[in-house]
Amino acid sequence: MLADFVSTNREAIIAGTRERVASRAAPKPSEAELLNGIPIFLDQLGEALVRAQTSASTDHEQLSLSAARHGRDLLRMGLSIGQVVHDYGDVCQTVTSLAVAQNVPISTEDFKVLNLCLDDAIAEAVTEFSRSREGTIADAEQERLGTLAHELRNLLNAAMLAFELIKTGRVAVSGSTGQVLDRNLLGLRDLVDRSLADVRLDAGIEHRELIAVAELVEEIEIGASLQAKVQGLSLAVSSVDRTVWVEGDRQIIAAAVANLLQNAFKFTHKRTVVALRVRATADRVLFEIEDECGGLPPGKPENLFRSFAQRGSDHSGLGLGLSICRKAAQASAGLLHVRDLPGKGCVFTLDLPRKPPPPLLVVGGASGSGGPIAPRSGGAPNLGLLSRG
Repeated sequence: MLADFVSTNREAIIAGTRERVASRAAPKPSEAELLNGIPIFLDQLGEALVRAQTSASTDHEQLSLSAARHGRDLLRMGLSIGQVVHDYGDVCQTVTSLAVAQNVPISTEDFKVLNLCLDDAIAEAVTEFSRSREGTIADAEQERLGTLAHELRNLLNAAMLAFELIKTGRVAVSGSTGQVLDRNLLGLRDLVDRSLADVRLDAGIEHRELIAVAELVEEIEIGASLQAKVQGLSLAVSSVDRTVWVEGDRQIIAAAVANLLQNAFKFTHKRTVVALRVRATADRVLFEIEDECGGLPPGKPENLFRSFAQRGSDHSGLGLGLSICRKAAQASAGLLHVRDLPGKGCVFTLDLPRKPPPPLLVVGGASGSGGPIAPRSGGAPNLGLLSRG
């Protein structure tokens, strides 16, 4: 019987399946899949075959319960749905191949049970896997919305209290209370901008266009300078060559650079300088934001880009800024990385592909002579050659 064959050759089947999975091009195998996932698949198949051996018909209900249980286990292990589906098939193919190699006869009934097991196992495991994953996402979204509401309320309450004090006439708008109002209103604006950028990225809403980097930086500098002043910091922005252009969603790229600046303002030491530089090569444009935070905390720098990750002792905000920046970079065919400056600070770099500037238009004047028409402020040339969306 096939159930006995699976039990007797368990280690050989696991080894053969691991070899088959390891050679798979896609989906890429993982260590958890090879070490733990494959034995789980095989044990589930063995349980189903034993039940079929002692029953006149396949017990679909018990198989479904077993598959659902294993689906939850696989989710906790970090396997993808693609890995689940492929690994069930790989286990069954290894079983049949080994049986043929050993000249072990497999009856028509055994093949029927094997196929039923495979069908039910994949259907139920994937269903439970998806259900559990959706529940995890829903929990994360609830936490995210709750944190957003909490942060909005804190900023709004502080701004309202400061405004009420100013209205009494007992404090000056230009004094400390006015600075509290400024700081919290800026925080509200940044939180809303960051949340809108995150929503657009998750929804895949993009309006791609050619963007003049010099003009983009000038726009970002206006708001960033005000925020730096409120926080008692200095902002140094380098000049940008007017021939440097990138392509992408203007709002998303601007939000990414602004988030990197806000992150620098949050962690740099008081009365220090945050620098925004743009370096361009023949094919890349690098937005560099350098702060004086004293250096990165211990651990892998990559962990900073996870959602809700926060560094240092200041846990204000949602911990989503760097995660949004990473998504913005990927949406723009770019990269985001960080370089530690031990004892001084760090440099975050948004690395985007460089694009050639749009062609200038030549339009005849009243006298019949023509001249080049340069792009308008905002990055779009005259006559609506490029739409800003």
